[in-house]
Amino acid sequence: MPRKPLIAANWKLAKTLTEAKSYLDAFKPELSAQQIDLSQIEVLLAPTSLVLGALVGQAMASGAEADGCPFKRMLAAQNLAAQPEGAYTGEVSAKMVADLGLGYAIIGHSERRSLFGDTDDIVAEKVKRALEAGVAPILCVGETLEQREAGQTDAVIRQQLKIAINSSVEAINAGKNALVIAYEPVWAIGTGQTCDAIEADRVCGMIRGELTQLLGEATANTTRIQYGGSVKPENALELMQQPEIDGALVGGASLDPVSFVKIVAAAQQALALKAQCPVAV
Repeated sequence: MPRKPLIAANWKLAKTLTEAKSYLDAFKPELSAQQIDLSQIEVLLAPTSLVLGALVGQAMASGAEADGCPFKRMLAAQNLAAQPEGAYTGEVSAKMVADLGLGYAIIGHSERRSLFGDTDDIVAEKVKRALEAGVAPILCVGETLEQREAGQTDAVIRQQLKIAINSSVEAINAGKNALVIAYEPVWAIGTGQTCDAIEADRVCGMIRGELTQLLGEATANTTRIQYGGSVKPENALELMQQPEIDGALVGGASLDPVSFVKIVAAAQQALALKAQCPVAV
């Protein structure tokens, strides 16, 4: 059977609490209109930490999953600290994310690596902290344009995976669906350029092969690998039809609820096609 697709919206530094509430007012009925089966497709929204906390508080105050939408389970963190606690002003720990009842955190996004100095070693610490707290890392890996043009794509990603995972092998293998990988070619993020679907699938297959070496075949076969990088409704189906691509990490196109739900609908259509295809996962 195909792996359950995971479609995650990374809002980055966008949306106030007021704007997020307006988004959700449109998002929930759009899921119904597109007949999204949330038992078959996993959907995440990752707002800023400030908005995230407020939305979780709202969900808890309501005492239930509002309007038939599993709202709280859809929320995820954009980042977390490499340290468990201490004098680190402005940081949010893995324990804090877990205490809110959140299941996922994005770790190692290229913007964190390039703008905020998240080295491979720091990313590894964040992965370790997340797993310790029971939060599944969405581990981002990917190459720059210069690295791709130099033929270094596979080597760069293998190195990122090895460093991020080596100290957490036991924890990953101990937990079902404890790790998600997001392949995000840096040159495609926010540029409008999308990696060719066949090439994206090849890289995701290479990633799965590396996971087999690091974690063993059983874990590698169940680990979901997303594609991210200028994903939009127009290319989502072609990407997610590929056998090694198990969803998408969506940036700009996730900021509009109608656009984002169209991507979710494409994932649902791709899942049905994979289930019918004998060569699919």
